[in-house]
Amino acid sequence: MKELQEIKRLADNFISVELADDNLFEWNVKLHQVDKDSALWQDMKETNTEYILLNITFPDNFPFSPPFMRVLTPRLENGYVLDGGAICMELLTPRGWSSAYTVEAVMRQFAASLVKGQGRICRKAGKSKKAFSRKEAEATFKSLVKTHEKYGWVSPPVSDG
Repeated sequence: MKELQEIKRLADNFISVELADDNLFEWNVKLHQVDKDSALWQDMKETNTEYILLNITFPDNFPFSPPFMRVLTPRLENGYVLDGGAICMELLTPRGWSSAYTVEAVMRQFAASLVKGQGRICRKAGKSKKAFSRKEAEATFKSLVKTHEKYGWVSPPVSDG
């Protein structure tokens, strides 16, 4: 509840939050801003996309365990957004999570990683309208965590952006 009140006090309109089905443990978060010099921001302007909609589900023991976060719309390519809208960010894993993180801080980190990972709005015919699914996102996230636990979380070379 405290997190929700803090977000409503944000003056910069960076994000806005609505409870999903009046459930305090599930939020739909609208990310209104990414770096205005990025290709993603340009895509958002060209496609009249006002925000990136995410769904965040909090575990019972939050903030001691990370929330599950996924992109709902628009369909994105790259930017560390994978199948089902799963998000590849170490801080969303039990190993990378800190109970000191706020939802605002996580969203700011996500916005930065979208740009760093050269995220773009998908415009491929047939694919761009296909909705992300929660089941697919959960399976993808579980798989990526397993891969990173085995091989580590490495930063891509500078040449990769």
